[in-house]
Amino acid sequence: MKIISTSSLQTKKLGQLLAQELSGGEIICLSGDLGAGKTTFTQGLLKGLKIKGPYTSPTFAILKEYHQKTQNVKRMLRAPRSTFHDIYHIDAYRITSKDLLELGFADFAGQKNAVVIIEWPEKVKKIIPTNAVWITFKWINEKERAITFDAK
Repeated sequence: MKIISTSSLQTKKLGQLLAQELSGGEIICLSGDLGAGKTTFTQGLLKGLKIKGPYTSPTFAILKEYHQKTQNVKRMLRAPRSTFHDIYHIDAYRITSKDLLELGFADFAGQKNAVVIIEWPEKVKKIIPTNAVWITFKWINEKERAITFDAK
């Protein structure tokens, strides 16, 4: 599926929509050029997951962990779709697969109580499970981005 976004607000709303579909265990890979919308999309996704902001890219920290507040978890547990409460946001631009494994990736990736978001996933592709959702962001022009979803 391919969507054309004409603003950062649309890109954020798309992230919020995806958040409603998550049930836990997903690994979401965001690929694309610098400034193409990966972090903007993630901000919408985190907002949709009811994580309190501000939301910033973990560019230098590599990994940011977010935990839903207890009341959100209880509310979400009543809904059959959502059973997770840990969100891991990874910026893999400056790391290798080995580095990511040393950060505990194997301990939380694919776990039902977690959702993992990876920017620059191509840098660590060899350890990403085949069932990951890949979303590609491409510049069309100054105001438009093509956002392509590829779920296996």
